[in-house]
Amino acid sequence: MVSEKDVLVAAAVFAFALISHSEGIIGGREAAPHSRPYMASIQVPEGEKMNHECGGFVIADQWVMTAAHCLPTGPNGRQVVLGVHSLSEPEETKQTFDILELHNYPNFSTSSYDNDIALIKLDRPFNASEAVKAVEYLREGGTNPSTNEEVDTAGWGSINDLGARPDKLKEVTVEVFSSSRCRRGDYFGRKFTKNMMCAHKLCADPCDQPHRKEDSCDGDSGGPLLYNGIVVGITSNGGSKCGQVRKPGIYTIISHYTEWIDKTMAPQPDATEDQGS
Repeated sequence: MVSEKDVLVAAAVFAFALISHSEGIIGGREAAPHSRPYMASIQVPEGEKMNHECGGFVIADQWVMTAAHCLPTGPNGRQVVLGVHSLSEPEETKQTFDILELHNYPNFSTSSYDNDIALIKLDRPFNASEAVKAVEYLREGGTNPSTNEEVDTAGWGSINDLGARPDKLKEVTVEVFSSSRCRRGDYFGRKFTKNMMCAHKLCADPCDQPHRKEDSCDGDSGGPLLYNGIVVGITSNGGSKCGQVRKPGIYTIISHYTEWIDKTMAPQPDATEDQGS
């Protein structure tokens, strides 16, 4: 005879299976293959395999932007893969790169994730194609989205708090959330700084997860937040309390770092040329 406990366990497993196959990010959807050709998968060696760890996005022919907390101690054998839709399937569009240089923002805070921005220089320029292209990012003086405006993000991050990961790129549209509310003690308090914006979107009715929201999650870190097709933010704390109403996703405001980005990406003078001049 089947006990009530067995019925409840079976129901929970079934519900989890439905969520795992129907959601991406938290409450998102599968992106059209290569519709976001700027997306990068930063992968870490685990045994003989390379596994997705963080997202990133291409901003120039040899440069990828991501979050500083993704590579706090250096590349350590990580690689960057462009032209990806499925992480597991062989795709002719994929291009794999070693990390030639890593530049974490000097004042990145590991406690609050303030200044969570990094630049990766690939070991060579990528081959531009329909599946691999750079994306525009907002510079100083540009207009960031206001509260309640729609923005969108994408990644291969967890689809729930249990850590289930998708194989194919997911995307989600969210709304910018009030910064003043994110600074409240019952949200993020003092950890929320002027260099951050927060965003989420409550599930529409009928919602299969009441009091939950659409959001970025673990593994989406380093990915882009776009406003009208321009990247305005970097997914920073997507792995914290995914989908919780009082913990919207936090994104680093890119336009605050224009001077550092330009200086970091500026061509360096050839030492031999300097000696000969």
